[in-house]
Amino acid sequence: MNEALEGLELPPVTPVGVALGLAVLVVGVALGQLVRLLVARALAWRGRSESSSRVFGRLVSWLVTLLAVGAAVTITFPSIRPVNLLGGIGVVSIAAGIAFQTVLGNMFAGIVILTRDRFRVGDQISVGEHRGTVVQMGLTSTSVRTFDGRLVLVPNGTLHSEVVTVQTGFERVRSSVLVDVADSADLDRAARVAVEAMRAVPQVLDEPGPEAFLTSIGTATVQLELRFWSGARQLETKEATHAVVREVLAAFAEHEVEAGSDVYTVDAGPRLARLLRGDQDRATGAAEGSLRQTEDP
Repeated sequence: MNEALEGLELPPVTPVGVALGLAVLVVGVALGQLVRLLVARALAWRGRSESSSRVFGRLVSWLVTLLAVGAAVTITFPSIRPVNLLGGIGVVSIAAGIAFQTVLGNMFAGIVILTRDRFRVGDQISVGEHRGTVVQMGLTSTSVRTFDGRLVLVPNGTLHSEVVTVQTGFERVRSSVLVDVADSADLDRAARVAVEAMRAVPQVLDEPGPEAFLTSIGTATVQLELRFWSGARQLETKEATHAVVREVLAAFAEHEVEAGSDVYTVDAGPRLARLLRGDQDRATGAAEGSLRQTEDP
């Protein structure tokens, strides 16, 4: 047993090497935290989002800490060369990449999303079937609070590969409402009344101003499209649409603009009424005769 241990070449570990390794590790961890704060403040000073500053600061801190761990292991075990250590890290990285392909894909997608900085926490987005407000952006997923109060965790790979609509990407958005007007009405006057009514709505922006366009012709109606600009947030657009519909209908009633409808009511004359009544009586008599035949033995 002693001969086997003597023949085995163990790395020379000394108390001085262990102390130096621990000191390098502690200094490296502290340096990583300091670099994290500096990177986060530098990115915030450059106008990047809070999520981007936090995530990239954490990545740099992890990199510095990893280098400190490698340096500490090399100092503690002098027989371990940095080349061997890097080779081992490479093998582990390949194995981890194969085992955690989805996680790493989401991580790299998160890095790309945070680098582009197209939307931030507080923005309202739409991706797939989900629409809501971004409440947190992480390295692997993004948390979205839907408009009905549910929490949806969207993988960053999905955000990177699918079409994302940022509703609050600009300060204002345009909405539209369709109104049917009778084709016998004064269409130019109806458009002017609608525009004036929309201008009186506080939620509708003055610039660009509201507009009204004739878009299509029905059986006895003409469709009027009302376009107006409002704030970009979901509640602002809903409130503006509600106010526009209410004010325009009230203005139409006040100025006697006839709203259109493609539904016709046919009033049956006396002769048609007698024919319909006769058909109904014959159908009732036939049903009663069939019932009597069924009851006879």
